[in-house]
Amino acid sequence: MQKYDRILLKLSGESLQGTQKYGLSTEVLHSYAEQIRDAAASGVRIAVVIGGGNIFRGLTGAKRGFDRVKGDQMGMLATIINSLALQSALEDNGVKAKVLTSIRMEPVGEYYSKARALEYLDAGYVVIVGGGTSNPYFSTDSAAALRGIELETDVLLKGTRVDGVYTADPEKDPAAVKFDEISFDEVYARNLKIMDLTAFTLCRENRLPVIVFDMDTPGNLARVLAAEAIGTLVKP
Repeated sequence: MQKYDRILLKLSGESLQGTQKYGLSTEVLHSYAEQIRDAAASGVRIAVVIGGGNIFRGLTGAKRGFDRVKGDQMGMLATIINSLALQSALEDNGVKAKVLTSIRMEPVGEYYSKARALEYLDAGYVVIVGGGTSNPYFSTDSAAALRGIELETDVLLKGTRVDGVYTADPEKDPAAVKFDEISFDEVYARNLKIMDLTAFTLCRENRLPVIVFDMDTPGNLARVLAAEAIGTLVKP
């Protein structure tokens, strides 16, 4: 049973590098594209925001001598490269996709507006929004939260390499326990790091539920959309 009509899918840029240390893995891209294709075929309207950490991360660059504002702008451009790569992979899988950018960049992508994005979603396109919020000091998690709220999506699906939210980092603490569901208030009280605080607050104040799940396992997106108990639901 389809549970959601319109979703915001947040993808990790770092996940796009696969087993490489940098850049884009065509295998991961096509795995993501196939999962999105199947979800779109079920009638779900899908907006996507992708990070840029596989190419450049502004905060890391700032620690190495880059001006923070310029570093973040470079990171925004990295997200647009990833958006174009995903668009190409989707089109190769027979999916109509549009890239909208928060920074004017025609003809690379159309300038983002809520009205235009909704038009494309209603016409059956997967809408990929690149460029973050267009402002420095904001992460792509914040951009995903903002676009999810603007586009009135039912849920923000945070596809990562981890299969949910844990009491501690499961890669460092073997005793970490996974939550099936958790409230925004409990996440805040436990100081769990599911996304940056700005993004978290946006979702919390606008009552946009978040599901954290492992996107790298083929078929997991369909399982989330079918309301199977995978990942962790963070709820108002």
